[in-house]
Amino acid sequence: MTRDVLNGRECDALCADVEAYYTGKLARYGATPPGVDWSCEATQRLRFVKLLAVCPFTADFSLNDLGCGYGALAAFLTVRDPDAEVDYLGIDLSRAMVQRARSRFRRTPGVRFVVGRSCPRVADYTLASGIMNVRLTQPLAVWESYARAILAEMHRASRRGFAVNFLTRPTPGAPADQLYCPDASRWERFCADELGCRVEVLRDYGLRECTLLAWPNEGGGRPTPVACAVPS
Repeated sequence: MTRDVLNGRECDALCADVEAYYTGKLARYGATPPGVDWSCEATQRLRFVKLLAVCPFTADFSLNDLGCGYGALAAFLTVRDPDAEVDYLGIDLSRAMVQRARSRFRRTPGVRFVVGRSCPRVADYTLASGIMNVRLTQPLAVWESYARAILAEMHRASRRGFAVNFLTRPTPGAPADQLYCPDASRWERFCADELGCRVEVLRDYGLRECTLLAWPNEGGGRPTPVACAVPS
């Protein structure tokens, strides 16, 4: 059963496990899709296309990338629309990831990276790719409380909308008990009922996942505790 919030010790332990996992991936594979636990660049780009469906690209906008890794989404934005003016901020638990991203984009205006658990600013949109997928040894109830907090944090940090993806089936060869593959309808209901959003879920695009897009309705939903989603 999902609890509303995590206690501080649970949150610290969970974030430390996730940080160590992805820092280890980066050390092994470098700034490549396997370095953030994706199989290849083609599928990584398809995920970005689906997540960016929340953004109309009809005007300049600001974007938070929660769980930014080495900055792959920042690079993709220049491919998606070279003329778009996007004020990009990447946030990641892993200091090594952020250092790699800063080095990669050190001469790119409008692109910044910070180490943290949550978004230090409110932007037009917030995206998160893959941050819900690998729960490692965390109990399901703890991980779902974390997922709830992250969705509430993305809602808080987004003026116009947010998007996140979820696995729907385990990845071949990966330990199924370490992955989180929910029925996305439960998070669709959460975003609609608890956060007061208009929600669309994209499915059946050739990957073992779905993408949840959410736009705030006027008036919003009732406040949701986000005890775990605090800056590091």
